[in-house]
Amino acid sequence: MTLDDDRPPPDWLGDVSAGVDAWTKRAPAPPEDVAVQVPEADAETVARKILLDQLTGQARSRKELSDKLAKRNVPEEIATRLLDRFEEVGLIDDGAFARLWVQSRGATGGRALARRALAQELRRKGVADEVAREALDEIDAGDEEEAARALVRKKLRSLASVDDTVATRRLVGMLARKGYGSGLAFAVVRDELDRRER
Repeated sequence: MTLDDDRPPPDWLGDVSAGVDAWTKRAPAPPEDVAVQVPEADAETVARKILLDQLTGQARSRKELSDKLAKRNVPEEIATRLLDRFEEVGLIDDGAFARLWVQSRGATGGRALARRALAQELRRKGVADEVAREALDEIDAGDEEEAARALVRKKLRSLASVDDTVATRRLVGMLARKGYGSGLAFAVVRDELDRRER
């Protein structure tokens, strides 16, 4: 390539990147848009959002929510203040949580758990013993026995090929894992086996 003596050489001559920029007419990056910048959220706003997100899907105990805030490094004084406020307005209620838990997982609920198993679960959830006791007192002994019978009847279908000793051991073990006392478990299993004339 020959250059005319009349024309001065271009600015980018010898610098490839400058030449590419000149050729493609690449514009410099636009200045940062100040309106789009988001200020950093304060700890209380973050904590409030965490609590509301946790309470959206299901009820939770105060202890569960407190643990969640601690895990997300929310300062303790902010967590306590917000938890107190949520409790004050009724968004956190361990008594209602315990009653709901017992209804959904107890004798009349889906899991058919006995009183003892429910008490352990509520303790793990951080519900105070006296609050849990109030919710557990609503369980009817007749409902609990009927739930045990239903569990035994359902399980007996899969135990048709085993003898009574093995069936008794498995059925009583199943009831024990669900929190039923040994006296009730043995009585229900023996009665259901007798009804089936095994």
